[in-house]
Amino acid sequence: MHETDKDISSKSFISGRLQHIPVDPKAEFKRTTLAAGAILWRGNPAAPEVALIHRPHYDDWSLPKGKVDPGESLPATVARELWEETGYKVKLGKLVGKVTYPVQGRTKVVYYWLAQVLSGEFTPNEEADELVWMPIEQARERVTYQLDEDVLDKAAKRLQLIPDALVLYVRHARAHNRKNWSGDDNLRPLDKKGRRQAEMLIAELSPYQPTAIYSATPDRCLNTAAPIADELNLPVHVDALLGDDAWLEQPSKALLAFKSIVARGGTPIIVSQGLTIPSVIESYAPVFMDTEDLNVKKSSVWVLSFLEGELIGADYLASPLPVR
Repeated sequence: MHETDKDISSKSFISGRLQHIPVDPKAEFKRTTLAAGAILWRGNPAAPEVALIHRPHYDDWSLPKGKVDPGESLPATVARELWEETGYKVKLGKLVGKVTYPVQGRTKVVYYWLAQVLSGEFTPNEEADELVWMPIEQARERVTYQLDEDVLDKAAKRLQLIPDALVLYVRHARAHNRKNWSGDDNLRPLDKKGRRQAEMLIAELSPYQPTAIYSATPDRCLNTAAPIADELNLPVHVDALLGDDAWLEQPSKALLAFKSIVARGGTPIIVSQGLTIPSVIESYAPVFMDTEDLNVKKSSVWVLSFLEGELIGADYLASPLPVR
C-alpha cells in the first residue's frame, strides 16, 4: 500500500531528531573522558539483530565502544573501535545520542551511532571474548547496565525509519582571508588550517561509506572535496547550482539541484557554502528542529537523513579536527 505524504510526515514527526557534536565535546564537564560507540545491527531494520560484546576485564555485556585516541574525531573512533573489538566493517548512520556517567572522579561521555554491518567476522580478543546477535528486546534483557538499555530504546526508534538517502552536507574548509585577497573570490584557496580540516574530513566522513561526491564551483569547495575524493577514488561532480551565487540568483534551480541528488539515494557528500547550507535545510521546514540561526562553521558537516524526499533527521558535526 502506498503511503501518503501525511503518513510519512506523521512518522517523521515522531522519529525526527536533531543531534549535534560541538567543536570541543570535552568542554561540557570539568574532567571528561570521551568515548564513542555504536549499536551494531544487521538484517531487516524493521526487526534487526544487534550485537552485544562480553568484556572479560569487566565481566559485563555491553554495546561496543571505546575511548578516543589522540588525533581522532568521534566518527573515526567508532569505526576503529568496532573493527578492533568486533572485526566488522560498518556503515555509520544516525547519531543516536550520548550518555554520561561518573568514573573515578571523571565524567565519561559516550556518543553512540547506528552502525550497519557490511562485512567481517568476529574473533575473540582481549577487549571482547564473546559476541552475540539478538533482537533488541532480548538485548535489553542481556546488557549489564541501564544506560545501555536506554541507548537500545533510542536505537529501536531510529531503526523504524531508515533513510533512503543520507546526505553529508559539508561547508568548505577555511580559506585565505577575503580582505587580503585581491583576485576573483571564487579562486581563494584554502589556508594552512583549511588544508588540515580538509584532510581530517577523510577520517570523519569515510565511516559513513560515501557513494558520490558533489561540489560547488569555488576553489575552496573543490579543495575541500579533493582529499576525500582521492582517498575514496570517487570523482567530484562539480555543479555551480550547489553554491551561494546560484542560491542568491536562482534559488529554485539551486534547490532543485540539491533535491535531485537526494532523489538518487545513497550517501552523497555535497561540499557547499555558508549561505546555501542553512537555506536549503530551512526550505524543508523540518518539524523536529528550529532552523533559525543554524550553525555552519567552516568544515562542519550536516548529516541529513531523507526518506522519500522528506528530511527526517539531522546530525551536526561542528568540526572534523581531533578532539582536544
